[in-house]
Amino acid sequence: MFLDTVYRLTYYNIKIIFGNKFIYFLLSAVAFFILTVVINLFSDDEITEATAYSMLLVPSILLVFYPMCFGIQNDQDAKIIEIIFGIPNYRYKVWLFRLLIAYVICFVLTFGLGSLTDWLVVEVPPGPLTLQVMVPAFLIGMLSFLLSTVVKNGNGTAVVIIVIGLIFFILHQTLGVSKWNVFLNPYDVPLDKNPAIFFNTVLDNRVILLIVSVVCLLGGLYNTQNREKFI
Repeated sequence: MFLDTVYRLTYYNIKIIFGNKFIYFLLSAVAFFILTVVINLFSDDEITEATAYSMLLVPSILLVFYPMCFGIQNDQDAKIIEIIFGIPNYRYKVWLFRLLIAYVICFVLTFGLGSLTDWLVVEVPPGPLTLQVMVPAFLIGMLSFLLSTVVKNGNGTAVVIIVIGLIFFILHQTLGVSKWNVFLNPYDVPLDKNPAIFFNTVLDNRVILLIVSVVCLLGGLYNTQNREKFI
């Protein structure tokens, strides 16, 4: 009975947060992964763990991008936003459950793609690789959730996140091996840098990203207290 209830809740919330478009985002993530694998196989560059990290990063972000940006708008479109606000503290449980669903799906798919990479392309540790990829994906998702509570429109939130993503990408080129680099590749150890120093930088980077992600999550939940903004 309990498992059946969890299954029904999960299935229903997947339909809501993905707007009945889950299969399209799943296929787009897999298609992008296949495309990057093919491009790397036909390039002259050696495929390494660093390459595998880059191949998995975009699909994982794609999987959390839509539900985080459009989650509140989908509630409004489905006419259930008033129900969510009608029960005290119910909105926190609903949206936290949906965030959990989105990231579990993201983790499972990323781990599956990582395992395929390990099996077919290059030897990599699927578990640690997946956990490393999930850190920036967690940040992007939480930032999207926070902005969605401010913008209150899926398309508007998506535009803002894309602009921020472009800024992050530009800063990636500028910051290089820095703990402030959102897209720092933990497997791309510079030849001119002491590995011990680099791994300390990666650790600091992951701690910073996780702290910012939690702050964004708390900020988003705090913003949902203002019922009038969403109804």
